[in-house]
Amino acid sequence: MTNDTPEPVTALPLADGSTPEIESVRATRVESAVVTRPAVPAPVALALEHWPLLALAASAFMLGAAHAFETFGGLAPCLLCLKQREVYWTAATVAVIAIVLSRSAWADRARKPALFLLALIFLYGAGLAAYHAGVEWKWWLGPTACAGGGPVAANDLVGLLKGGKVKAPSCDEAAWIFLGVSMAGWNALVSLGLAAVSAAAGLRRAARP
Repeated sequence: MTNDTPEPVTALPLADGSTPEIESVRATRVESAVVTRPAVPAPVALALEHWPLLALAASAFMLGAAHAFETFGGLAPCLLCLKQREVYWTAATVAVIAIVLSRSAWADRARKPALFLLALIFLYGAGLAAYHAGVEWKWWLGPTACAGGGPVAANDLVGLLKGGKVKAPSCDEAAWIFLGVSMAGWNALVSLGLAAVSAAAGLRRAARP
């Protein structure tokens, strides 16, 4: 019967009579056996590191798109539409403050609270937009102040300024639909994505110079 028990490793003396450090060899083997986690792609890491600036740009883009639909598309906003715009104005303000604080001595302390605050603001915007989309699909009733006479065109607003009468836009009528999803529905998806990235940026450790 053969003995499968491995023989102990014996350190052989070197030419100068010294013996190698077995512990250092073992440590090297342990370090080489450690499985390293895949690194975050550089563009993603850069985006998370400078997320307040990107959050400001995203908020400005969404506000610009909303005003473009109103100005060039003739789609006047309803009450819930205006409240969704307020969310982006709030997020933009917080993002500006975060950018300013990142250049100050309070950068390390203010980073995570600002990013998590952005996540909460965008998450609230996603909930508000989803609520509006539900009102459009008649899943539930909207606020009493949202009852109106349907979408309002820009020409109607001009007539109102000239002394005419115009019905306020109703919150339960989707004025614009793309791929079966209304503007409020798309806003809910975008806001939810912005909230997720804001939370991811807050959980990530800031890069050190």
